[in-house]
Amino acid sequence: MSRLRPAAAAAILLLPAVCLAGVHDVASPRPGADAVIRSLKAGNARFAAGKAKHPNESLARVKELGAGQHPPAIVLGCSDSRVPPEILFDQGLGDLFVVRVAGNVSEPHTLGSIEYAAEHLGSPLIVVLGHHKCGAVKATAEGAGTEGNLGTLVQEIRPAVAAAKAAPGKDGLVHDAIHEHARNVAGELVAESPVLAKLVGEGRVKIAVAVYDLESGTVDWD
Repeated sequence: MSRLRPAAAAAILLLPAVCLAGVHDVASPRPGADAVIRSLKAGNARFAAGKAKHPNESLARVKELGAGQHPPAIVLGCSDSRVPPEILFDQGLGDLFVVRVAGNVSEPHTLGSIEYAAEHLGSPLIVVLGHHKCGAVKATAEGAGTEGNLGTLVQEIRPAVAAAKAAPGKDGLVHDAIHEHARNVAGELVAESPVLAKLVGEGRVKIAVAVYDLESGTVDWD
């Protein structure tokens, strides 16, 4: 998939300002994106404090969802086994539409999955979730090659590494590149998907950027 890097960088500036999210009852009124972010923040606070509630895991919930799904949030996250969105946000069945791929990159299949949830399931929020100590970003920063299918991940992450090198911060290249990459991907979702661009432009969908810390269990929202 061709990359519109300048457009992607500009597109993220057009995203509506995001506040914050929530566990959704299929039978209840649909929450807006801001309410969803507040709920996700609250869930992560419970998880990080060791007070997770593990909501919506009952057999009744399973039967309820048999009638259909209306997940309040879409999460584009990394495949890393240490970063399961449902657990770190303390959400349950039917609460999150999760798309996971190494390096949380944007490519045709992930974009199509996100478009489906946003357009057909009515999810009002998309969260691009990066995480500290990401192996894909680390490999890219260390100059990994581009052979085979793994090389496509490196190619997607290189612009973030280049940007982090150009404006070094106090937390180190890999850390800075992880945050930069998550922001880049958020911009790409709009720049490379007319469907998402339309939904965002109409105010029906918001896109938020977040990064998970493996050691503290907390999520930082950009």
